[in-house]
Amino acid sequence: MSARDSILQRLRNRSGGELSVPECDFSVLQRPVSSVAERIEQFQKTIESVHGEVHSCTRDSWVAQLADILSARDARCLLVPGAHEIGRRLRESEQDDLPELLIYDEPIESWQPHLFNNVDASITSTRGGIAETGSLILWPTPDEPRLMSLVPPIHIAVLEASELYATFHEAMQAQIWASGMPTNALLVSGPSKTADIEQTLAYGVHGPKELIVLVIE
Repeated sequence: MSARDSILQRLRNRSGGELSVPECDFSVLQRPVSSVAERIEQFQKTIESVHGEVHSCTRDSWVAQLADILSARDARCLLVPGAHEIGRRLRESEQDDLPELLIYDEPIESWQPHLFNNVDASITSTRGGIAETGSLILWPTPDEPRLMSLVPPIHIAVLEASELYATFHEAMQAQIWASGMPTNALLVSGPSKTADIEQTLAYGVHGPKELIVLVIE
């Protein structure tokens, strides 16, 4: 008998039989049915309470709104996905007031100094959002590495209103997370913040100073 089997056998003997897993009751996590408009309102209220910024857009207007947002901040460049529809739309756009568009298409060893010192803003897609906590769900990919959302001073996230869920549990169920997840998943709730120094909350210390969400309705 292996050490593992021996330990399990002792546990069975102590409990008087086979170990059983209790049934899970997730009813406490259920929320009343809400409309998309109600979820957007709750999401915006929650994320803005921690210094996030939300802009409602349409599929035709978001590029122009993005250009205005970046122009107001004097952003010189924007890091975009290489293959994702967001990156393609920006590169093919005739919007002439967009900043220089960059693509994260080389190893981090050669790209790191430029990423940390010269990139003003980045834009990423999202896998959805959570209205209750004002959180964005990001699943990094080779096309959108996690450093795109963690390093530049301004992180802009594009969120489809139809993918805004009431709770984290609802998001996991609707997207069938149990069938497979990436090696790294991110929940982003506002710009970076810390209370390490004298327990005083400070924003933008270890990552983006601004989080701007474009909600596509």
